[in-house]
Amino acid sequence: MAKKLFIKTHGCQMNEYDSDKIADLMQTEEDFVLVDNEKDADLLVLNTCSIREKAQEKVFHQIGRWRKIKDVKPDIKIAIGGCVASQEGENIIKRAPAVDIVFGPQTLHKLPSLYKKEDQTLSSQVDISFPKLEKFESMPSPETSEASAFVSIIEGCNKYCSFCVVPHTRGHEVSRSVEDILNEVSALADQGVREIHFLGQNVNNFKGTFRGEKSSLARLIELTGKVENIKRIRFTTSHPHEFKDDLVDVYGKVPELVSHVHLPVQSGSDRILKLMRRRYSAEKYMNLVERILDVRPDMRFSSDFIVGFPGETDHDFEQTMNLINQVKFDESFSFIYSPRPNTPAAEMQDEIDHDIKKERLNILQNRLSQLAFDYSRKMVGTNQECLVMGVSKRDPGQLQARTICNKVVNFSSTDTSLIKQITNIHIVDALPNCLRGALQN
Repeated sequence: MAKKLFIKTHGCQMNEYDSDKIADLMQTEEDFVLVDNEKDADLLVLNTCSIREKAQEKVFHQIGRWRKIKDVKPDIKIAIGGCVASQEGENIIKRAPAVDIVFGPQTLHKLPSLYKKEDQTLSSQVDISFPKLEKFESMPSPETSEASAFVSIIEGCNKYCSFCVVPHTRGHEVSRSVEDILNEVSALADQGVREIHFLGQNVNNFKGTFRGEKSSLARLIELTGKVENIKRIRFTTSHPHEFKDDLVDVYGKVPELVSHVHLPVQSGSDRILKLMRRRYSAEKYMNLVERILDVRPDMRFSSDFIVGFPGETDHDFEQTMNLINQVKFDESFSFIYSPRPNTPAAEMQDEIDHDIKKERLNILQNRLSQLAFDYSRKMVGTNQECLVMGVSKRDPGQLQARTICNKVVNFSSTDTSLIKQITNIHIVDALPNCLRGALQN
C-alpha cells in the first residue's frame, strides 16, 4: 500500500517549484502519493519562507498543529524544509522535538534518504548544506498536466541587499546549464505545457553554460522560443541592476516573451535605495523602464515595495509615490518593513511610528490598486490573445485564461479542448481582480 505525502508551502514561486519537486522525488524514490488532507498523511512536509516578519513563529505554530496529529498517529513523520529550515537548522528540533527531518532549499533532493535514515534509526535528521547543482542533477523527469510550468534556472543570490535574508538561506548564485534547462523545457512541452516561467532569486543574472561557454538569460529565452509548442515565456524575479541591454533587446526578437515583467524597485528614494544596497537610483530605474517600453510599447510592469524602511521620511515616501505615478505599475506587492535576522538593516535605528507606516502602506496600496484597475478598464472592448489555463475554480461553467500582459480573464465556456490553446477573447468587463471576456469565433 502506497504511503501518503502532504505538503504545505509558504512563500514564493521558487518554493512552489521546490514543493513540486519534493512530491516527484518522494513518489519516484519512496512510492509516496500526494494527498490533500494532512490527517491522511504518513509524511507531513512544510516548505517554509523567511522573507516576512514572524516567519519562524508561523512555522512553529504549524508544527504545533501537526504535533496534535502526531499524538494520535505516532508513526507519522514531520519534515521542515525551505528557508526557515536553512536559517534555524537544529534549533527547530530543539524547540519542537516532534519534528523528524530538517532540510534546506539546496538539499531537498536528499529528503528520500533522510526519510529512510530517520525511519531506520528513529533519530532526527538535519541537512541544511549548500551543494551546488547536485539538487537538479538528482531530480526525476518533470510531470504535469498544467498549461504553465515553473522552471528554476538559478539558485541563490549574491546581492546582499541590507534587508534581505535570501543569501543566507539559499546561498550564493548557482546557474544550471542551458542544455539541462532546455531538456526540462522540452519534457514539459511534450506533456502539453505551453507557458514556461523561469525562476530565480536574481533570475536575470543567469550565467549558465551553453556548449561550454557562459550564456545569459536573453540567450536562454531565444533558445526556449524555438522549442516546439512553447507559446509563452515569463521570468521572475528580476533585479534592475542586472537587467542588461541584451535582455531588453530580446523583447524585440522573441514574440513568445510576454509583455509583462516583475521589476522590484522597493523605493523611489535614492537615499533609501542606497541604505537598502540596491545598486541603482530612481533615475536609472526609470531609464530602464523607458528602454523596455521603446522595444515593447505594450509592456506592463509589476513591482515590490517596502514601506517604512528605517529612516524613511515623508519626503522619501513622496518620492516613491512619484515613481509609482510615473511608471503606473500593475499588480504589485507591498509590505511594511520587517527586520530579518542576520541583515544589516535589522541593526539600523527605526524611529518611524507603526501607525505612520500603516498609513503610508494604505496610501500606496490604494494608488496601486487604482492604477491596476484603470488599466483593466482600458482593456474593455479590446480583443486579446489569451492562453487558456484551465477551468475556473469558482465557476465550473467558465474557463480561465491570461493575456500576454498577465491579466486574468474569465469567460463562459465548457469546451475544455480550449485549455492550453491561444484563444482570441473579447474583453467585456473589468472587475477588481480579473477581466470578463467572451470567446471570439
